[in-house]
Amino acid sequence: MPSNRTEQAIARLADLTPRQIAAELDRYIVGQADAKKAVAIALRNRWRRQRAPEGIRAEISPNNIILIGPTGVGKTEIARRLAKLASAPFIKVEASKFTEVGYVGRDVEGMVRDLVESAIDMVRTEREAEVDDLAHERVDERLLDLLLPKPPAAEPKGGEEKAGEGDAASIFLVSSGGSVTQERSAAAGASEADERYRRTREKLKQLLLDGQLEQREVEVEVTPSRPGFDLFAAPGGAPEGMENFTEMLSEMMPKRRKKRTVKVAEARRILIEQEYEKLVDMEDVTADALERVEKLGIIFLDEIDKIAGERSQMGGPDVSREGVQRDLLPIVEGSNVQTKYGLVKTDGILFIAAGAFHVSKPSDLIPELQGRFPIRVELKPLTEADFVRIMTEPENALTKQYAALVAAEQASLTFTEDGVAEIARTAAQLNVRMENIGARRLHTVMTSLLEDILFDLPDRGTAPIVIDAAVVRDRLKAIVEDEDLRKYIL
Repeated sequence: MPSNRTEQAIARLADLTPRQIAAELDRYIVGQADAKKAVAIALRNRWRRQRAPEGIRAEISPNNIILIGPTGVGKTEIARRLAKLASAPFIKVEASKFTEVGYVGRDVEGMVRDLVESAIDMVRTEREAEVDDLAHERVDERLLDLLLPKPPAAEPKGGEEKAGEGDAASIFLVSSGGSVTQERSAAAGASEADERYRRTREKLKQLLLDGQLEQREVEVEVTPSRPGFDLFAAPGGAPEGMENFTEMLSEMMPKRRKKRTVKVAEARRILIEQEYEKLVDMEDVTADALERVEKLGIIFLDEIDKIAGERSQMGGPDVSREGVQRDLLPIVEGSNVQTKYGLVKTDGILFIAAGAFHVSKPSDLIPELQGRFPIRVELKPLTEADFVRIMTEPENALTKQYAALVAAEQASLTFTEDGVAEIARTAAQLNVRMENIGARRLHTVMTSLLEDILFDLPDRGTAPIVIDAAVVRDRLKAIVEDEDLRKYIL
């Protein structure tokens, strides 16, 4: 049965109609309406599947999608934004990095294990946010204990109770062997000391909250790492299926703690992690994460075109592309994958594959794998007009990003309409004359355009900066006209 939290995550999809999902994607991605429509339907179908009768629910497979288009047209961004919108566990993997079972390298089950790790990180972050206030309160109290240790209470003599403890009868017993006046005086002194300590602690707490004690040093207990058990520290890491061997060995050994003297700012980071460990139930996190993977997980399988068909006339030993496809097939169809947290069923995971398919085509995939990706959408190459929209419309547009960076130096950066048009024209022209890398070309053009401005920004003052067409042509002229330099920089 789904946990309440997983049910809540699925229920949130009820408020997202396909039209609303597409509109949300429009905030960050220009154009590609067909692709947005396809992924919006696939996401909505997840909620519909959970509301279907129990008897037929297991028969309803996810609408796996192949996005076809050149690099830089928005394939990855669509999948990433979709997962963020649905609060779904998400990973991006490259199909070309996998090898057929029996060869050295990663096997396809590794992507499911990576998805589980991503889900656990996501759920743990959510749980930590829920207890964040309590954790910080506890850390403040622990820091105060380290900065101002409480004076040790006076030890009782001869097994007698300390004055002030117990009822009137106990006070009488303590007082019977000595002076009642002395005992009352001691109790009053202890009370006064406690009151002084309390007042001092309150003042210190206010200084701590105001950030005035960040450079003070305190001594904290930490659990050191165990480099001796990092058996797979070499490049490439642990062999497939052995990723958790080091962790298992470490858990078998007793945990040692040592004291470190650090500044309050560093101590707060150490202590907050310790409080999160106490407050967050990792068993609950793991159970919820596994459930989210099975019901909401999204795997973006990039470069699937590079495993389509057999490689032709390549010298030396090579790995069969068809073999990787056949290894992928059971994962996409639905199987149980062993992870260190338990078995994970993959029949509810949504797979979004992508590739340029310049050389191969989707029909070059083995028929069984083709059948598991019933939806195919072709993304359109970006035009100069699209570049103008990309630089102005999305909430994370490059012009807005750079304006925010410049604003950090108390200056302002403005792009005129003709300046944006000139940047778009330059990027489109470079994509035609060189390799077409889509919207990524805008990043290279903008970096070269603003390099000197960002370098001199701290020294030039707060005068406004205006980027118009003339500025763009002047700053990029030498690079664009130099064939060799253009290939190197842009």
